[in-house]
Amino acid sequence: MSPWQLIRRSWALVLAVLWHAAVHAHDSRPLFIQMEFHHDDSVLLAWKVPDTVAQSDAPFISLTQPCVAAHTEANNGSGPQSGSLQGLNWYQCPQESGPAEARIEWPGAAPSLSTLVRLQHPTGSVRTVHASPGEVVIALPTTPSTGVVIQQYLVLGVEHILAGFDHLLFVGCLVLLAATFRRIAAAVTGFTIAHSVTLMGAALDVVRLPIPPVEAVIALSIVFLAAELARERRDTLTWRYPIVVAAAFGLLHGFGFAAVLGDIGLPDGEAFAALLSFNLGVEVGQLVFVGVLLGLGEVGRRLVPPTFASASFQRFAAYPIGVLATFWTLQRLSGFV
Repeated sequence: MSPWQLIRRSWALVLAVLWHAAVHAHDSRPLFIQMEFHHDDSVLLAWKVPDTVAQSDAPFISLTQPCVAAHTEANNGSGPQSGSLQGLNWYQCPQESGPAEARIEWPGAAPSLSTLVRLQHPTGSVRTVHASPGEVVIALPTTPSTGVVIQQYLVLGVEHILAGFDHLLFVGCLVLLAATFRRIAAAVTGFTIAHSVTLMGAALDVVRLPIPPVEAVIALSIVFLAAELARERRDTLTWRYPIVVAAAFGLLHGFGFAAVLGDIGLPDGEAFAALLSFNLGVEVGQLVFVGVLLGLGEVGRRLVPPTFASASFQRFAAYPIGVLATFWTLQRLSGFV
């Protein structure tokens, strides 16, 4: 097998994986459990699963003793957060003890989904517990330490960016567009600064944008970069200054990150630490992805110079990326138009 054939087959494999994930580009969110505590010792338990889980495979969530189930309601409508609301349980929990654990019962094998438990108290304070895939009994601490909050939100940030195929594909286009290490570093830095600004602004409710149109424009930003990669000309503003385009679209991508953080919620009293940790986790995951791409580029450069900088390779990558991103754009537009 020639080096070019090896590269083509490797790239085809990457695109096949991305295409398999296309329909679920934003369905990588975890199993979401919300608990609302009331002054009369009642607790409303609701749970939502992402669209990657079939209806027949949806889990049942319950609270362990000393809580006692009052009644259960099946519901497949829209809940207070994004996602598909699967069920509502009312519990009576002694105020002096409260629920100790939440139990997840899957009808079959548990999928590889992390779990978020959001606890909202009558005072309005919010706490979030993160559980790794495979955990079916989740302890519910009442007062997590700052260190626990930082660790949980750091992991959440890494998980979100590595499961966010649209964000990763945008970064991948930036790498292809910039080509050289210095230009890649500048473009990724511009993207990082821009999406960090809007992530923090949206998370702290300083600025707001409707999320469905934002997600459609995020997909459209990938279409734009793919079109630039397919162009014969290399003297456009995008080619000369990729940092400008990276920063401009990075502002919109930050709102996408903030939407997920809005679903999770920020813990009362630890909001700033949680926000910084989530953002840092996003950056760590992004740097890991860029590092992998650069490593693959170096391997390709040794086999067939100069790979990423090759106009033919860039155009070869641009067309399937553009088709995939166009599909995402139309899919997201159909959701609210």
